[in-house]
Amino acid sequence: MKVSPLCRAVFSCTVLLSTAAFSQGRNRPPMPPNPLPYDLLLKGGHLIDDKNRIDAISDVGIKDGKVAAVGADLKTSDALKTIDVKGLYVSPGLIDLHTHVYTGTGERGSYAGDESVYPDGFTLRNGVTTIVDAGSSGWKNFDDFKDKIIDRSKTRVLAELNIVGSGMRGGKYEDNLDDMDGKLTGDKAKLFPGVIVGVKSAHFTGPEWKPYDQAVIAGNIANIPVMIDYGANRVERPLIQLVSSHLRPGDIYTHCFSGLRGEQDQKTGGPSEALLIMRKRGIYCDVGHGGGSFAWTVAAPILKAGYKPDSISTDLHIGSMNNGMKDILNVADKMMVIGETTQEVIAQMTWHPAREIKQEQLGNLSVGAIADVAVLSMETGNYGFVDMYNTKMMGTKKLVCELTLKDGKVVYDLNGISADMWDATEHSADQRQSRRWTTFNERPFGATHGQRFPASVPVGSIPAPTTPK
Repeated sequence: MKVSPLCRAVFSCTVLLSTAAFSQGRNRPPMPPNPLPYDLLLKGGHLIDDKNRIDAISDVGIKDGKVAAVGADLKTSDALKTIDVKGLYVSPGLIDLHTHVYTGTGERGSYAGDESVYPDGFTLRNGVTTIVDAGSSGWKNFDDFKDKIIDRSKTRVLAELNIVGSGMRGGKYEDNLDDMDGKLTGDKAKLFPGVIVGVKSAHFTGPEWKPYDQAVIAGNIANIPVMIDYGANRVERPLIQLVSSHLRPGDIYTHCFSGLRGEQDQKTGGPSEALLIMRKRGIYCDVGHGGGSFAWTVAAPILKAGYKPDSISTDLHIGSMNNGMKDILNVADKMMVIGETTQEVIAQMTWHPAREIKQEQLGNLSVGAIADVAVLSMETGNYGFVDMYNTKMMGTKKLVCELTLKDGKVVYDLNGISADMWDATEHSADQRQSRRWTTFNERPFGATHGQRFPASVPVGSIPAPTTPK
């Protein structure tokens, strides 16, 4: 029986496509063991690791999703795959302490709905491997948030539980004092240790102290910090009283450069007495840029006076991402414009937030730590950085994420520094082992049988062959 050239071509393409599908599917063949010390070696980068006080050229060896070695002149022969990161900064994966990602519910005008964003589209491309949703859900709807977002995301998604049981669903919910229960919130948090890492109070417009006191009750029950977005500025509950007698050391005040609730001394332009008391008592100052919480006229003089934030975060949501905030690296760029160093902003996006949420297994590259890594370049030029009032300050430096590793594997690669050239005739590493160091497909050179120009046929472009009669 003769087979037409078309059928042969279709059969060959089907085999290639099936092979590719098999390699991407769950029934992939097991990888051979790796006898080498490392699966992946990041070579020659400028490592900044605040926990370990490292600010130097250093290599990072990774195996089985953990940091296996850190030091100068690690051998490339000891790794399956080596990525040259010379001239780039290497840091722990970034942690964004304040985001809103409880989306997918279909609820309009709600941070437990359409105001939130899916995390993976905004994290990995910016070097962020861990985010904290800041109170979008409460104890009543956390299980739905966990199912829809936390359990389905490649990004590590943690949560601060809203003191409002219904979560961040707009004023009629967030001002409902009857739905603020510290015990129920704290008990819920205790059921998910290491996932629920804080309690959030936000957007409250009333004069009462109940939201903050109930949040502290929940924090005490679960031994987790409280984050405060102070809502409306009320004379009945001044900021200085909040930080002096209601919050605890280790709690977090976000939006610290908004200037809307008494953060700035109106005579000197520097930090207000409330901010100074925060620092003295060990209450953390978090940027929480958002769409309306970062002003140049507030942040610049406060920083000039020597008062620097403990952590940099975005307050990511559908408004802020397209407004002045943009992304976490853009916020870090702004802090550098007004006087912070690269080392300081990286610390404020890694080790500092890890400590604030008591997740010290994150935010560092100690040997044995989870191998979440951000590889960043520093571009120079003329850049405009915009605040919440749509006013700009010009800067000359801009951080760009080149590569992100999550649990030791490449999950984002801007310029293909982990990739082989398209016309290479062999892999730079054993492709059978590639799942040890990347989440991306590796070109199966062997499947082309040496053809320089192998057939590439989109699925569905050629009708499936029929069985000859």
